[in-house]
Amino acid sequence: MTFLSPTELARKEPIPGFVGLFAHGVTMTVVQWTIAAGAKLPEHAHPHEQVSHVLEGEFEMTIDGQSERLGPGALAIVPPNVTHSGRAVTECRIIDVFHPVRDDYR
Repeated sequence: MTFLSPTELARKEPIPGFVGLFAHGVTMTVVQWTIAAGAKLPEHAHPHEQVSHVLEGEFEMTIDGQSERLGPGALAIVPPNVTHSGRAVTECRIIDVFHPVRDDYR
């Protein structure tokens, strides 16, 4: 069992406007994002299942060609290898959970 405070988490900006605090477990990665208004997530796919939970703000997400504007409390589930993209309509705080671990985020 491990307990971590935000000051212990790796802080990275892998995409302009997407600043994340990264934690890695044995089988999953969790990222707490702060996303600048207008920042764009380019279309991509990865072998990880992803669950995105919007905590604050509005984020427009497109999954497999279907778009939806997500607000506080909304969840989006991205299956493995499915193309997705997004755009922060406002500044956002989002939690992403990936399974398995995102080694590219270590």
